[in-house]
Amino acid sequence: MVDLSTNYLGFQLKTPIVVAASPLSQRVETVQRLEEAGASAVVMYSLFEEQIIHASLEIDYLLSHGADSFAESLTYLPDTGRYSVGPESYLEHVAKLKHAVSIPVIGSLNGVSPGGWVHYAKLIEEAGADALELNIYYIPTDVSLTSSELEQTYIDLVRAVRAELQIPLSVKISPYFTALPNFAVRLAEAGANGLVFFNRFYQPDFDLEQLVVVPNLRLSTSEDLRLPLREVAILYGHVDTDFAITGGIHTALDMLKAMMAGAKVGMLASALLRGNYQEHVRSMIADLVAWMEEHEYESISMMQGSMSRKAVAEPAAFERANYMKVLGSFRFSEGSSAHSTLTKGMLYPFLGTSVDD
Repeated sequence: MVDLSTNYLGFQLKTPIVVAASPLSQRVETVQRLEEAGASAVVMYSLFEEQIIHASLEIDYLLSHGADSFAESLTYLPDTGRYSVGPESYLEHVAKLKHAVSIPVIGSLNGVSPGGWVHYAKLIEEAGADALELNIYYIPTDVSLTSSELEQTYIDLVRAVRAELQIPLSVKISPYFTALPNFAVRLAEAGANGLVFFNRFYQPDFDLEQLVVVPNLRLSTSEDLRLPLREVAILYGHVDTDFAITGGIHTALDMLKAMMAGAKVGMLASALLRGNYQEHVRSMIADLVAWMEEHEYESISMMQGSMSRKAVAEPAAFERANYMKVLGSFRFSEGSSAHSTLTKGMLYPFLGTSVDD
């Protein structure tokens, strides 16, 4: 019998399938159905730092009997739409979910400043959350802010949250750091029990007729798996923390790749939002079992990290060889398009071939 269990953040989970932070956790009944289908844990939708600030400013505004400064401050804060749930409502929902399901419920805080809002990490724990996922989301726009200063802000934030908690803490980060392995080690040293790859930054579009910036939310596809897959494969065995991959896991094969890279769990959202989420989870479990039986894998733990960088005898040589192989694998038809000609000119210097061939 194939064993699909895995250990993440100290929890023994029956499968590596975890529901990522998304609207799926907004209804208790939905989470119950996901548990029935085989999901092993759920990350709640995020409580945003802006919502906590907004709640505080509203109270101050009411107490000050309409002081203009507070009213103006309130207008700076975004309309969070469906996520516009105050801190108290969020904490109540954590408690409801914990009462309704037996799988771990992981709270989620979305912010960047190490201010007073960090206190809500403790309140989420007290509401019953089994763990907390800190979603650090910050796009630097200040030209005077250095990379080391930004990284230190992240480290300080993780350390501050860790000081508030007894439950496990994971950190959701993007792969866009200059020296990610070193940064990952520092996050673990600051108290992160897990690292979740990766956080896709908001990528807006321009409406040229209205001259406004418009939202452009795109659900992930399996193609999005490649970047976090690479990062986890590089870090596995070198950072004392658990890894999770979110973004790009849609099929059983995607999940298997995540496990072989070194992840303990794969988190799903887009795949579940696209259709029948219960059937999708059931089908993924069935496909995982079928593939593992066919390839004679007895357990998930048996394969975790088997295709990581650590598993390769000479990783530097292996990575360089693969780099050359990828560049050499491109094929084009002479004169087929300007793109082919451009690509030819770009590739030939790498391949040691004259552009005049």
